[in-house]
Amino acid sequence: MNRFFLTTGFSLATAAAQAHPGTGHAHGIAAGLSHPLGGLDHVLAMAAVGLLGYLLGGCFRWLLPAAFLGMMVLGGAVSVSGITLPAVEAAIVLSVIIIGALILIAPNVPGSVALAMTGFFAVFHGHAHVAEMPLDGSATSYALGFVLTTALLHAAGAALGAGVAAIGGSPLVRLTGGAVTGLGLGILAGLI
Repeated sequence: MNRFFLTTGFSLATAAAQAHPGTGHAHGIAAGLSHPLGGLDHVLAMAAVGLLGYLLGGCFRWLLPAAFLGMMVLGGAVSVSGITLPAVEAAIVLSVIIIGALILIAPNVPGSVALAMTGFFAVFHGHAHVAEMPLDGSATSYALGFVLTTALLHAAGAALGAGVAAIGGSPLVRLTGGAVTGLGLGILAGLI
Protein backbone atom coordinates (compact mmCIF):
# COMPACT_ATOMS: atom_id res chain seq x y z
CA MET A 1 0.00 0.00 0.00
CA ASN A 2 2.83 2.40 0.88
CA ARG A 3 4.56 1.57 -2.37
CA PHE A 4 1.37 2.48 -4.26
CA PHE A 5 1.23 5.93 -2.62
CA LEU A 6 4.95 6.53 -3.16
CA THR A 7 4.78 5.48 -6.80
CA THR A 8 1.67 7.57 -7.43
CA GLY A 9 3.15 10.58 -5.64
CA PHE A 10 6.44 10.43 -7.52
CA SER A 11 4.76 9.92 -10.89
CA LEU A 12 2.52 12.95 -10.32
CA ALA A 13 5.49 15.08 -9.29
CA THR A 14 7.57 14.55 -12.43
CA ALA A 15 8.16 17.32 -14.94
CA ALA A 16 7.46 16.96 -18.62
CA ALA A 17 10.41 15.76 -20.70
CA GLN A 18 11.57 18.03 -23.49
CA ALA A 19 13.45 16.27 -26.24
CA HIS A 20 13.91 19.42 -28.30
CA PRO A 21 15.27 22.38 -26.33
CA GLY A 22 13.61 25.67 -27.10
CA THR A 23 10.35 24.17 -28.30
CA GLY A 24 8.46 24.18 -25.03
CA HIS A 25 9.99 26.47 -22.47
CA ALA A 26 11.44 29.79 -23.55
CA HIS A 27 14.83 30.95 -22.27
CA GLY A 28 16.69 34.27 -22.21
CA ILE A 29 15.50 36.84 -24.70
CA ALA A 30 12.65 34.63 -25.98
CA ALA A 31 11.24 34.35 -22.46
CA GLY A 32 11.60 38.08 -21.97
CA LEU A 33 9.94 38.89 -25.28
CA SER A 34 6.97 36.65 -24.51
CA HIS A 35 6.47 37.39 -20.81
CA PRO A 36 4.64 40.75 -21.09
CA LEU A 37 2.22 39.15 -23.54
CA GLY A 38 1.27 36.43 -21.06
CA GLY A 39 -1.21 38.50 -19.10
CA LEU A 40 -4.01 40.76 -20.26
CA ASP A 41 -3.26 43.12 -17.38
CA HIS A 42 0.31 43.70 -18.61
CA VAL A 43 -0.75 44.14 -22.24
CA LEU A 44 -3.53 46.60 -21.38
CA ALA A 45 -1.38 48.69 -19.04
CA MET A 46 1.55 48.94 -21.44
CA ALA A 47 -0.56 49.77 -24.48
CA ALA A 48 -2.50 52.28 -22.36
CA VAL A 49 0.75 54.09 -21.50
CA GLY A 50 1.41 54.63 -25.21
CA LEU A 51 -2.17 55.73 -25.76
CA LEU A 52 -2.01 58.19 -22.85
CA GLY A 53 1.27 59.59 -24.14
CA TYR A 54 -0.32 60.04 -27.56
CA LEU A 55 -3.26 61.94 -26.05
CA LEU A 56 -1.08 64.19 -23.90
CA GLY A 57 0.95 65.02 -26.99
CA GLY A 58 4.20 66.91 -27.35
CA CYS A 59 7.14 65.52 -25.41
CA PHE A 60 4.83 63.15 -23.50
CA ARG A 61 4.46 60.99 -26.60
CA TRP A 62 7.99 59.72 -25.98
CA LEU A 63 8.58 60.78 -22.36
CA LEU A 64 5.75 58.76 -20.82
CA PRO A 65 6.81 55.45 -22.45
CA ALA A 66 10.50 56.17 -21.75
CA ALA A 67 9.78 56.89 -18.09
CA PHE A 68 7.73 53.69 -17.85
CA LEU A 69 10.59 51.67 -19.35
CA GLY A 70 13.15 53.22 -17.00
CA MET A 71 11.05 52.70 -13.89
CA MET A 72 10.19 49.17 -15.00
CA VAL A 73 13.90 48.37 -15.21
CA LEU A 74 14.30 49.86 -11.72
CA GLY A 75 11.49 47.61 -10.48
CA GLY A 76 13.29 44.63 -12.02
CA ALA A 77 16.49 45.63 -10.22
CA VAL A 78 14.55 45.84 -6.96
CA SER A 79 13.31 42.30 -7.56
CA VAL A 80 16.80 40.99 -8.39
CA SER A 81 18.14 42.53 -5.18
CA GLY A 82 15.70 40.40 -3.21
CA ILE A 83 13.44 43.21 -2.06
CA THR A 84 9.80 42.20 -2.18
CA LEU A 85 7.08 44.71 -2.89
CA PRO A 86 3.65 44.35 -1.32
CA ALA A 87 0.61 43.54 -3.46
CA VAL A 88 2.44 43.43 -6.79
CA GLU A 89 -0.39 41.77 -8.71
CA ALA A 90 -2.99 44.11 -7.21
CA ALA A 91 -0.87 47.11 -8.19
CA ILE A 92 -0.60 45.80 -11.76
CA VAL A 93 -4.38 45.45 -12.07
CA LEU A 94 -4.81 48.86 -10.44
CA SER A 95 -2.43 50.28 -13.07
CA VAL A 96 -4.84 49.19 -15.80
CA ILE A 97 -7.76 50.87 -14.03
CA ILE A 98 -5.92 54.10 -13.20
CA ILE A 99 -4.14 54.57 -16.54
CA GLY A 100 -7.43 53.85 -18.32
CA ALA A 101 -9.10 56.52 -16.19
CA LEU A 102 -6.29 58.97 -17.01
CA ILE A 103 -6.93 58.35 -20.71
CA LEU A 104 -10.62 59.00 -20.17
CA ILE A 105 -9.93 62.42 -18.62
CA ALA A 106 -6.73 63.11 -20.58
CA PRO A 107 -7.28 66.78 -21.42
CA ASN A 108 -7.49 67.49 -17.68
CA VAL A 109 -4.45 65.44 -16.61
CA PRO A 110 -1.22 67.35 -15.99
CA GLY A 111 1.71 65.62 -17.66
CA SER A 112 3.55 65.48 -14.33
CA VAL A 113 0.69 63.49 -12.78
CA ALA A 114 0.67 61.07 -15.72
CA LEU A 115 4.45 60.64 -15.40
CA ALA A 116 4.25 60.03 -11.66
CA MET A 117 1.41 57.51 -11.92
CA THR A 118 2.83 55.52 -14.82
CA GLY A 119 6.31 55.54 -13.27
CA PHE A 120 4.95 54.31 -9.95
CA PHE A 121 3.07 51.44 -11.56
CA ALA A 122 6.01 50.58 -13.85
CA VAL A 123 8.05 49.61 -10.79
CA PHE A 124 5.49 46.89 -10.01
CA HIS A 125 5.42 45.66 -13.61
CA GLY A 126 9.23 45.38 -13.65
CA HIS A 127 9.26 43.63 -10.29
CA ALA A 128 6.73 41.08 -11.53
CA HIS A 129 8.59 40.46 -14.80
CA VAL A 130 11.86 39.70 -13.03
CA ALA A 131 10.24 37.72 -10.20
CA GLU A 132 8.84 35.37 -12.86
CA MET A 133 12.09 35.13 -14.83
CA PRO A 134 13.20 31.58 -15.70
CA LEU A 135 16.22 30.61 -13.63
CA ASP A 136 17.98 28.83 -16.48
CA GLY A 137 18.51 31.76 -18.85
CA SER A 138 20.47 34.97 -19.06
CA ALA A 139 18.97 37.71 -16.89
CA THR A 140 20.32 40.38 -19.23
CA SER A 141 18.79 38.75 -22.31
CA TYR A 142 15.51 38.24 -20.49
CA ALA A 143 15.43 41.90 -19.40
CA LEU A 144 16.22 43.06 -22.93
CA GLY A 145 13.33 40.95 -24.19
CA PHE A 146 10.71 42.29 -21.81
CA VAL A 147 11.89 45.88 -22.34
CA LEU A 148 11.62 45.47 -26.14
CA THR A 149 8.14 43.95 -25.96
CA THR A 150 7.01 46.68 -23.56
CA ALA A 151 8.31 49.36 -25.94
CA LEU A 152 6.42 47.71 -28.80
CA LEU A 153 3.23 47.64 -26.72
CA HIS A 154 3.69 51.35 -25.97
CA ALA A 155 4.09 52.00 -29.70
CA ALA A 156 1.01 49.89 -30.44
CA GLY A 157 -1.00 51.96 -27.94
CA ALA A 158 0.15 55.20 -29.55
CA ALA A 159 -0.66 53.82 -33.02
CA LEU A 160 -4.09 52.77 -31.78
CA GLY A 161 -4.63 56.30 -30.49
CA ALA A 162 -3.64 57.80 -33.83
CA GLY A 163 -5.85 55.37 -35.74
CA VAL A 164 -8.89 55.90 -33.55
CA ALA A 165 -8.33 59.67 -33.61
CA ALA A 166 -8.34 59.59 -37.42
CA ILE A 167 -11.72 57.86 -37.35
CA GLY A 168 -13.51 59.58 -34.50
CA GLY A 169 -11.29 62.26 -33.04
CA SER A 170 -9.94 62.71 -29.54
CA PRO A 171 -13.24 62.01 -27.71
CA LEU A 172 -13.39 58.51 -29.19
CA VAL A 173 -9.76 57.92 -28.21
CA ARG A 174 -10.57 58.97 -24.66
CA LEU A 175 -13.48 56.53 -24.60
CA THR A 176 -10.98 53.74 -25.16
CA GLY A 177 -9.68 54.71 -21.71
CA GLY A 178 -13.11 53.86 -20.35
CA ALA A 179 -12.89 50.48 -22.05
CA VAL A 180 -9.43 49.89 -20.55
CA THR A 181 -10.72 50.84 -17.10
CA GLY A 182 -13.72 48.54 -17.55
CA LEU A 183 -11.46 45.65 -18.52
CA GLY A 184 -9.26 46.38 -15.51
CA LEU A 185 -12.31 46.27 -13.24
CA GLY A 186 -13.30 42.98 -14.86
CA ILE A 187 -9.84 41.55 -14.16
CA LEU A 188 -10.03 42.81 -10.56
CA ALA A 189 -13.44 41.19 -10.09
CA GLY A 190 -12.15 37.93 -11.55
CA LEU A 191 -14.53 38.09 -14.50
CA ILE A 192 -11.77 38.20 -17.11
